[in-house]
Amino acid sequence: MPDVRLNNDPYNVIITGVGGQGNVMASRVVGGMLSRKGFNVTIGETFGASQRGGSVMSHLRISAGSCWSPQIPKGKSHLIISLEPTEAIRVLKDYGNPKVAVICNTRSVHSIGVISGDQVYPDLKDIKAWVSELSQSAWFIDATDRALKMGNPILGNIMMIGAAAGIGLLPLDCNDFKSVICGMVAPDKVALNVSAYDLGRQMVNCGND
Repeated sequence: MPDVRLNNDPYNVIITGVGGQGNVMASRVVGGMLSRKGFNVTIGETFGASQRGGSVMSHLRISAGSCWSPQIPKGKSHLIISLEPTEAIRVLKDYGNPKVAVICNTRSVHSIGVISGDQVYPDLKDIKAWVSELSQSAWFIDATDRALKMGNPILGNIMMIGAAAGIGLLPLDCNDFKSVICGMVAPDKVALNVSAYDLGRQMVNCGND
């Protein structure tokens, strides 16, 4: 049994984004970190046209003593981690509720419809307002922009995990992150990933809500 308790059991987390953002890796890292704490973690994933920037969504159901089905019921998410702004709205529509918390990356990824001019991408200011209205608490961080400054935009997904640790709703700590990431990336990439994790945690603790 884990030494810490969850506010809800099961605690339902959705990590969402588009193909190529590292959504699946992020879910594996978070799941691994919580498993090291002694929690049962069930992960279910849905894929759109992921090779073409389609929606990708991972459901994580975290429990101290039970194994749950991998699909979170509609309206029952506790935390949404969105690697792309409009994906946060898409998930909130189906899985949100008045008590849900949201961490949202601010860098947009335009669909083919937007690129071709058939659709209009919402203004970020409007997205922030909608996410804030549909959730109890929301944090917006420039994860991709900061990751680009570190040399690799894919590090944005690691920053989002650090941000999830920083808001304190789940028992995610750096030692567990180091242990998990060591088994997923080359040894010479571990320090960079730890730096990205630490930066994400700092970003939500510096008034980025």
